[in-house]
Amino acid sequence: MIEVILCDDHALIRRGIRDTLSDAADIRVVGESGDYGELRALMRGQRCDVLVLDINLPGRSGLDVLHALKDEGTDVKVLIVSMYPEDQYAIRALRAGAAGYVNKGGDPQLIVQAVRTVAQGRKYVTPEIAQMLVESLTAPAVENPHERLSDRELQTLVMIASGKRLADIANDLMLSPKTVSVYRARVLEKLGLSNNSELTVYAIKNGLVGE
Repeated sequence: MIEVILCDDHALIRRGIRDTLSDAADIRVVGESGDYGELRALMRGQRCDVLVLDINLPGRSGLDVLHALKDEGTDVKVLIVSMYPEDQYAIRALRAGAAGYVNKGGDPQLIVQAVRTVAQGRKYVTPEIAQMLVESLTAPAVENPHERLSDRELQTLVMIASGKRLADIANDLMLSPKTVSVYRARVLEKLGLSNNSELTVYAIKNGLVGE
């Protein structure tokens, strides 16, 4: 039996994933959490084989969680299930230690397949991600400016481009507005941009957010 913990801040999405996984005879959901704090408390008392993790969490992001688990040397396999585009976040998540990446907009049964794959100690990638990995190995190294951003800076960029105010971002990430302003300033500097409007245009043009 593959034991799974879910971590997503949207209860309805967690329910949908839980129901999908529960239909599989060899998978059992043993716990759910909505943020990093709840996840850490849960994992202290409940073992699991696979952690199904969203990237966009309040406080510490899913990428932060990946780095923390990697530093701890835990043997839990992490499957990222996210609404973010594969071409912008999958490679970053895999580099941070994820065993697989599935887009929430895809076929729900892919999650079942992915959980089984990573539980066996293998990587799960879609054909699209596999193609990106091949291209990253064979194509000349051309780095987009946003690839130089830290995980938190990228998260700040996406949230600004999605129309959120700095105060809302600070609340969502459980940071001070001053800290978010510092991240924003770093993003502007690294991307060579001047204001939020230019950030939004950049994010749309590079597929970081929808139009």
